[in-house]
Amino acid sequence: MSADISVNARAAALVERLVADAAELKIGVTRGPAGETLIDCGSKYPGSIAAGLRLAEICMGGLGAITIELSSATPNWPATLVSRSSNPVIACLASQYAGWRLSHSEGAERFFALGSGPARALARREPLFEKLAYADRAASATLILESQSPPPAAIVGKVAQDCGVEASKLNFIYAPTQSLAGSVQVVARSLEVALHKAFELGFPLERIVDGIGAAPLSPPHPDFVMAMGRTNDAIIYAGQVHLFVTGPAGEARSLAERLPSRGSRDYGRPFAEIFKGVKGDFYAIDPMLFSPAAVIVTAIETGESFRAGAVNLSLLDASFA
Repeated sequence: MSADISVNARAAALVERLVADAAELKIGVTRGPAGETLIDCGSKYPGSIAAGLRLAEICMGGLGAITIELSSATPNWPATLVSRSSNPVIACLASQYAGWRLSHSEGAERFFALGSGPARALARREPLFEKLAYADRAASATLILESQSPPPAAIVGKVAQDCGVEASKLNFIYAPTQSLAGSVQVVARSLEVALHKAFELGFPLERIVDGIGAAPLSPPHPDFVMAMGRTNDAIIYAGQVHLFVTGPAGEARSLAERLPSRGSRDYGRPFAEIFKGVKGDFYAIDPMLFSPAAVIVTAIETGESFRAGAVNLSLLDASFA
């Protein structure tokens, strides 16, 4: 993986534009006590779909493009988020994946959030990075939090230390899943979800050279569990991903057959119902459920393409209605 690409440097330019367009995007920008930049995309400020699109591209470290298109694949919910990257492993796994667990439980500043975005590639605190050769070098860092509130001082200090940058060079962008921007940036992870599933299946990541993903934009919901359920269902029951890989066609076929969500033991119910059924224990859910509904894997050296899975319109409607 190219060390010449800095996801944090690329994200910094996108953050600068985000801040400049704050009024248009209906977001708020402030400075924290340590000089960190705090960008509210959906908590005290309403945010917007447009803000969510920007946020999703920042999540990918500037190595992906996110657009909204109309799709006939989900006729009741035609607005579809399409994500693509020519550097999918770096964009999706080294940057976009929400794998950094940040928590603080002392005093009045109780806080927990999953961190995603390019700062992860500086800190490299997750087991995933033991398998990823990519490491970023940058003077600033950007972290996206699925949260109603900005991080407390203890979290700011930890992120600065782990990333090796000054607190004044940190950008924290936060939005709850219930918000427009929050739901957009989660549903825009269809390609990332496929990459992570491929990683869990043991497929060599260096052989995934390009990718495109699509999933219907879920309507927001004021209840956190319902909102989280809808964003997950958008991908699990209606996400479509096309991966381009090198290597033997037989291995591309095997990857396609194992990728779709319907192979999970928990497939078949709206995610919110599954989540309530395990009493909120996220880790009791089969991890193989977190994958797109339908996939195409193309073996670019032979020109063969392999399809598996299918969009489930009835379960999508049950979740979104």
